[in-house]
Amino acid sequence: MKVTCVGGGPAGLYLSVLLKQQDPSHEITVYERNPAGSTYGWGVTYWASLLDVLHRGDPETARQILQHSVRWSDGLAHLHGTTVRHRGDEGFGIGRRRLLGILAGRAESLGVRLEFGQEAGAGEDAGEELLDGADLLVAADGVGSALRRPHEAHFGSATVLGRNKYIWLGTTKVFDAFTFAFVESEHGWIWCYGYKFSEEQSTFVVECAPETWSGLGLDRAGESEGLVLLEKLFAEPLDGHPLIGRAQPDDRAQWLNFRTLTNRTWHRGRLVLLGDAAHTTHYSIGAGTTLALEDAVGLATALGGATTRDQLTAAFTRYERERRSALLPTQSAARHSARWYEDLPRYTQLPPEQMFALLGQRHSPLLPYLPPRLYYRLDHAVEQLESLRRAKRWLGPRVARALHGGRARSGRS
Repeated sequence: MKVTCVGGGPAGLYLSVLLKQQDPSHEITVYERNPAGSTYGWGVTYWASLLDVLHRGDPETARQILQHSVRWSDGLAHLHGTTVRHRGDEGFGIGRRRLLGILAGRAESLGVRLEFGQEAGAGEDAGEELLDGADLLVAADGVGSALRRPHEAHFGSATVLGRNKYIWLGTTKVFDAFTFAFVESEHGWIWCYGYKFSEEQSTFVVECAPETWSGLGLDRAGESEGLVLLEKLFAEPLDGHPLIGRAQPDDRAQWLNFRTLTNRTWHRGRLVLLGDAAHTTHYSIGAGTTLALEDAVGLATALGGATTRDQLTAAFTRYERERRSALLPTQSAARHSARWYEDLPRYTQLPPEQMFALLGQRHSPLLPYLPPRLYYRLDHAVEQLESLRRAKRWLGPRVARALHGGRARSGRS
């Protein structure tokens, strides 16, 4: 097949690797509008389950990603002058530029053609010049996909803007745990998430309600002025380290509202949507890159040896059905996580230990409908009951063996 992929992010690049491995005779070209190595986004997070997926798809890619990743296992929160630390599952971080470099290098080594600085086009004919002669056209060009936009009525595209404002930054502070900090200003709460992605830098995401954003003057501040203010607000977790922005020539700060994108269908003729072009998931659960790579695996698996129009249509339908089903739990967790932060004042009056515990429970669909203190007590009671059950399961056989052995010895005497 002749395959054209628009978008050189993780989804598009990894799909090209998988398809080239399936059949080296595929002629695959990936078009990316940005110059090579110019990506923005600091670091991304993932968990061990993704490595298992990548290893099954391409062991060499999995090996390189793990080799260039850093790890953490603790979660840490700053609130009301108190620091709370919890043990958690092992997480991984890798620089987005490093990740894309690994995927691009692997794709090129297999014979994929990469074209950087190539815009897909716009308007009703978007993608037609690329589709001309291609058997398969993949839209992996993000939430604002130029290939999807002219046909949004067909795709049934819908976008919902989140309420809160957020900005992605970097810092030279290397966090030893996934770090949260909640700061109460005179205009309301503002908070951050920080995690390392190398031994030199960390990602630093700042979020707040719109009234806090405007009250602090962040809506009017340029990036450099805004960074100074944020460094003062988050002096404790930053520990004297600076924040790093995008350093645009116009000094414009990149504050955003998260866009939750859904599509009624993910394909049209020979065109199929992949990753953020098909769906987005709130950043607060750290799953965006994982879902993009898993989409690539799902599409490659569904395509298999498909070459004819009917085979492609059947493959697209299978890919969409299976990925939609797999996404449901994560998308539900993301919606509840975003709501937890939008409802943050419900939780800030709790003792820090209890608030951090409910931060870990923010994916729960029940939490928004119960008083936080009541939810905490119920959850704590259930956790204690489960601990007792685990202890009973562990002790039961051992007590039985001990008693049985004692009776046996008594019988022999």
